[in-house]
Amino acid sequence: MSNLKKNSLSARVADFNAMNSKDKWRTVGNWLLDHAMIIIIVLLCIYIQVQRPAFLQIASIVNIIQLTASRLPIALGIAGCIVLTGTDLSAGRIVGLNAFISAILLQKLGVANKFIAVIGPQSVFLVIFVILIVGALIGMFNGFCVAKFKLHPFIVTLSTQLITYGLYLTLSNAAQISNLDPSYTTGFVMKAMFRIGNTPIMSYVGFAVIVTILMWFIWNKTTFGKNMFAVGSNEEAARVSGVNVAFTIIGVFALAGATYGYTGFVEAARMGASTGTIGLNYELDAIAACVIGGVSFVGGIGKISGVIIGVILMQLIISGMTFLGISGNTTYIIKGLVILIACAIDMRKYLTKK
Repeated sequence: MSNLKKNSLSARVADFNAMNSKDKWRTVGNWLLDHAMIIIIVLLCIYIQVQRPAFLQIASIVNIIQLTASRLPIALGIAGCIVLTGTDLSAGRIVGLNAFISAILLQKLGVANKFIAVIGPQSVFLVIFVILIVGALIGMFNGFCVAKFKLHPFIVTLSTQLITYGLYLTLSNAAQISNLDPSYTTGFVMKAMFRIGNTPIMSYVGFAVIVTILMWFIWNKTTFGKNMFAVGSNEEAARVSGVNVAFTIIGVFALAGATYGYTGFVEAARMGASTGTIGLNYELDAIAACVIGGVSFVGGIGKISGVIIGVILMQLIISGMTFLGISGNTTYIIKGLVILIACAIDMRKYLTKK
């Protein structure tokens, strides 16, 4: 495999050297445009580091790694939906609902205003199973509506976003669920695995690595993963080739829902409580990260490694804005511009290849 890559690289270098000067400049210009978003973010990080030297110190880097680990699973889930030429606007609210479920099932016994007074903290692994099922069921509903009724994922998941949030508000009455059991927080999700300097690396970073490896395996080593890319590239051609298109679409959305459920489980423990703001706009950051990482809205294109890079770059932007003292309101503007530019670059790549 390494020899093939070397030969391919050598061939590309030879082709480039054989070009005339005009074609070389055009090739370099196209490469810069295709990677403009990443280049801009890297330059921005260099600027922030010059202005705020603490930006890339060990404590800050560890914090960015941990923030990346907390948001990576939701991005991996949405990435599959984007590969199918869709999206999922319900992701953030599914995160919030499952954070609430995790919190009420793992709240300490005997605390004032306990949400479910008659039960104590449940097994952490039982709660993980529950939230994965809840997330997957909502995802299956999304996928079923897309596959069977031929509705656009934007409309379906926008509807599910509202339904899920309404369900959360109805069940919780907008109450904050706090006083979570240590077996859930410091004993599991927030347990220090080791330290880099004086900064601990929490266990959910390790969990994120496991989720990422699992998703990589599904995408690259299973028939289901191959079918996902086939459907995303050309649904009709995939159907003619014998792919069960409906099953694939439902499966991708169900898998995505499970990752949202897991994200909610982690977020409640990280925050130490379940609140109505958990999950708010998480899907927008995840979509932006996927597009920055090369997951294309035209369908059938994307890599797990790209999603990881995209999430890291998004967290660098968010952390960088904090270091520069930029207000949260302005950060929304910057995120919106990032999404717009990333999508424009993605479309340009598609039109150039076409």
